[in-house]
Amino acid sequence: MTSAWKEPGFDDSSALGAPGPIASSPWVVMKFGGTSVSSPESWATIATLVQSRLDEGLQPVVVHSALAGVSNALEELLDNAVAGKPGNGLDAIREQHYALADGLGLDGATLLEERLHELEQLVAGVRLVREVSVRVRVRVMALGELMSTRLGAAYLARIGLPVNWLDARDLLTSGTRAGRNPVTGYLSATCDFTPDPEMEARIARHEGVVLTQGFIARNASGETVLLGRGGSDTSAAYFAARLQARRLEVWTDVPGMFTADPRVVPSARLLVALHYDEAQELASAGSTVLHPRAISPARDYGIPIFIRSTAYPGIAGTVISSVTEETEPQVKGICIRNGLTLVSMTTVGMWHEVGFLARAFGAFAENGVSVDLVSTSETNVTVSIDTSDGRLSDDLEEALVDDLEKLCHVSVISNCSAVSLVGRKIRTIIPRMAPVLEVFEEERIHLMSQAANDLNLSFVVDKQQGPRLVSKLHASIIRKKGATTVFGPSWERLFEGDRPTARAADTWWMKKREQLLALVAERSNAYVYDRDSVVAAATNLTGLTNVDRILYAVKANFNADLLQAVDEAGVDFECVSPGEVQRVEEVVPGLDRDRILFTPNFAPREEYAWALERGLQVTLDNLYPLQAWPELFRGRRLFVRIDPGQGRGHHEHVKTAGVHSKFGVPRFEVAELRQLVDDAGAEVIGIHAHSGSGILDPTNWRTVAGELVQIAEQFPGVETIDLGGGIGVPEKPGDKPIDLATVDTTLAEIKDTYPQYRLWLEPGRYIVAQAGVLLTHVTQTKGKGEMRYIGVGTGMNTLIRPALYGAYHEIVNLTRADEAPSETVTVVGPICETGDRLGSDRLLPPTEEGDVILIANAGAYGYVMSSRYNLREDAQEIVI
Repeated sequence: MTSAWKEPGFDDSSALGAPGPIASSPWVVMKFGGTSVSSPESWATIATLVQSRLDEGLQPVVVHSALAGVSNALEELLDNAVAGKPGNGLDAIREQHYALADGLGLDGATLLEERLHELEQLVAGVRLVREVSVRVRVRVMALGELMSTRLGAAYLARIGLPVNWLDARDLLTSGTRAGRNPVTGYLSATCDFTPDPEMEARIARHEGVVLTQGFIARNASGETVLLGRGGSDTSAAYFAARLQARRLEVWTDVPGMFTADPRVVPSARLLVALHYDEAQELASAGSTVLHPRAISPARDYGIPIFIRSTAYPGIAGTVISSVTEETEPQVKGICIRNGLTLVSMTTVGMWHEVGFLARAFGAFAENGVSVDLVSTSETNVTVSIDTSDGRLSDDLEEALVDDLEKLCHVSVISNCSAVSLVGRKIRTIIPRMAPVLEVFEEERIHLMSQAANDLNLSFVVDKQQGPRLVSKLHASIIRKKGATTVFGPSWERLFEGDRPTARAADTWWMKKREQLLALVAERSNAYVYDRDSVVAAATNLTGLTNVDRILYAVKANFNADLLQAVDEAGVDFECVSPGEVQRVEEVVPGLDRDRILFTPNFAPREEYAWALERGLQVTLDNLYPLQAWPELFRGRRLFVRIDPGQGRGHHEHVKTAGVHSKFGVPRFEVAELRQLVDDAGAEVIGIHAHSGSGILDPTNWRTVAGELVQIAEQFPGVETIDLGGGIGVPEKPGDKPIDLATVDTTLAEIKDTYPQYRLWLEPGRYIVAQAGVLLTHVTQTKGKGEMRYIGVGTGMNTLIRPALYGAYHEIVNLTRADEAPSETVTVVGPICETGDRLGSDRLLPPTEEGDVILIANAGAYGYVMSSRYNLREDAQEIVI
């Protein structure tokens, strides 16, 4: 068994600090995540790794997850069965496993027949009674790991490795939990991890490799329980502690822990070594590489954790242990954790009242709700709850609020994120970070919390602000190179070897590079659009066979040539103002007004009247027009925009920030909407939602459709479901585009399930974003300490998205695109604002005054949002 890569070694004794019983243990626990076990190529790597451990005389215990996406698919399968929705989810799960089995040279039908039959029977039972008990849910979810490990063990045996498949439920037993929420004991169980010589002897009876499941265990009654999402990490840590293993290897899809999420911050640096407590803080604060519950069992027994990547096994990754040479105060990571709900408790009576906090936290304990961050004052206590795993049901939230309201006034703030600075001795460096914290100046901070262990400073903000804040904080705090040995190379530099030495000609603007350089030779700045790219993107969408109508958002780009190209491709138009309607009618003479959807937001009465008089299809996204001007809509057929992501909480007084979005009618107002429509004598014929932008998950619209149909069923006149869209485009080199074939398959499933409705799609930036680039020239270069700046001829006045949203745009030195990037720079414009940054920490070749800089994906929300701030001239628009 050979490989083309060389695996770095494991310095167990160094990580442990001194030799001992752990260092001499023969056991090594190897955990592989869902991505790592989902392809034949990954299994070839796993086989090489396992053989290497055997060659070293070690006894490997392999713990692995369900195949990638299967746990989510099983959840969806149950949800659809409860709702009585048809679908082919079971077939998709079967085919995914059979395809892997085929790639591994196995007979999937024989290996998995029993488990698939069990799954089919369980789902049929749920569909029959239209409900799913927690015990049935657990049994179904456990099948993901049980099936995947059967395939893994069979493959290793087929290639000649001595392998023994064991059921984790026979090895791990969960404990009981106090509180009124018994569901937690089934969905997020905890197990004893004290060393167990009896279990060690049992496993030792099996020669060679032991392969078992993550995520599952058994309770004292013999029932299957789950260890919560990310539970495979925890399972592996339990096994490592109970066996007193010499190390725990966690093999995932990224080669270690980084100073930030590389998907948000490509300049994030690898963390080479961390102490257990630092890793615990990073994991708890939102680093998704390792589950926080996996660290405690290893820490308690001094077992080092090595995080490595199955995709990049030649990279040494991160080691977590009790040994660290770094003791200086320093921020080591900036994390974001989504899915937080805040509970704010206010009463003057808590001031100097003995036992108030005990009673308040007792209410959380009684309802089985775990508190995360805490902030207190004389009259208010605000806590955060992690609701990302869905365990805080509406009923449980209502019960908690009812209990707390016996003590104080309660408000609930949902859809929040915690942005955390993690490092050592955070308290001592707060004064040095004062200028950095200016990024919060324009943000509403709901809660700020400093960890008692001095390792964490967290800010809870609205979810949509999180990624932008992380990007700005990282650019200001984390050094780009050097610093201590704890920091390794950046994500970009780490994978330079995987990229060409020069920018590949894989985009239209690289293929037309010489033409672009000639166009901008006599111009300072210019937006250049490629008409062929617009037509190709529009044609991709009109080619979807299961969507009835595509609507282009005119606000994205109202260039006349591009609007004509969109029209010729058969795409219709969504307009948000009379000016946009007039622009489309001017550019496309004779346009049938039925092809325009008018969707204003907080517009004055006269705009609605104007649109209705012209016979446009009007969308309402607020109750106010029906409340204030019902006569305007008498006899009218309307669309209504719904906010499907809102409406948590059952009492009006708990619906505060995070419940009302600027766009759309929240679900808890639908009953009032229905009454207002009836009172006005209007009819709702379309339900619309726009759940986000930059969406690359082709299955997203299945969920949106399900939510909209529930509302549409309350309006008998509804003919159309407008799924919105926001289809994403690749932002960074290496990003994969959305799979439109899978989108079409998803739309087909929706059509089959709800044949009574027409389906519309609004693709957002997709049609024009990649078709446009912004070209400018280098004006100056500057070095300031570690910071290197490239100044260009235009900035936030021409492209405001990076400053406004923290949006990422690829930046290329077009003049030197055939040279290898070697310098990390920040690209800034000439506007007199500190926020005038077009890109931070970008890899460019050595750059000089006069070079042409290209900013990609600027075709949407670029020129249309530009201004003459500082009295700078507009960039010219050119269509080629």
